[in-house]
Amino acid sequence: MDQRSVSEAVASLRKRIASAGGVDVSLVGVTKTFGPEAWRFAQVAGCDAVGENYAQEVVAKAAEVALADRLPVHFIGQLQSNKIEQLTGIVDVWQSVDRLSLLTEIAKRSAQSANVFLQVNVTGEEGKGGCLPAEVGELSRAAQDLGIDVVGLMTVGPTNGDPVVTRTTFRTLRTLANEQGLQQCSMGMTGDLEIAIEEGSTMVRVGSALFGDRPSPPR
Repeated sequence: MDQRSVSEAVASLRKRIASAGGVDVSLVGVTKTFGPEAWRFAQVAGCDAVGENYAQEVVAKAAEVALADRLPVHFIGQLQSNKIEQLTGIVDVWQSVDRLSLLTEIAKRSAQSANVFLQVNVTGEEGKGGCLPAEVGELSRAAQDLGIDVVGLMTVGPTNGDPVVTRTTFRTLRTLANEQGLQQCSMGMTGDLEIAIEEGSTMVRVGSALFGDRPSPPR
């Protein structure tokens, strides 16, 4: 991975997005397990944000990359309440909020209004993060009461990658977002972003297509 390869990959991915009919689709470069240079490469290459899954990585990279060289940081991994304090002030958008305890802690720690996506487990798979579709309205109202801005909904496609289930999953999330009056839908990754865009995604989260094979996660 170097600056040239990442820049070329971003240009190629933008073409994929456009070919799928995407207009004003944000590109989040998923930099988990890569070093701090991935943040710098992503910014120069023209990503809109970087996405991270592990709290300790976010803190470490923020210590290495100056604010001027840093894109907005989205936390996209399963979130624990006890990690929020150390991430506050670094994370710009919380994409994996799926329960009231997280909303309460984010509101408690944030000096200003926080931006969150509610993660929805549309597929119903066990072990996958996200609230149930039926819980979205209640969580959205709770966020509003806490002074938190719910800017959209997020989901992960089915683990088995079945294209029919994938399309149904993304269509359901788009419908839920519309019902809540939310414009933003974060859905679609390297292997299914075309389907996501066709079903109304406004934000895709891409790692391997931008940065190559991913190193092993930290322990």
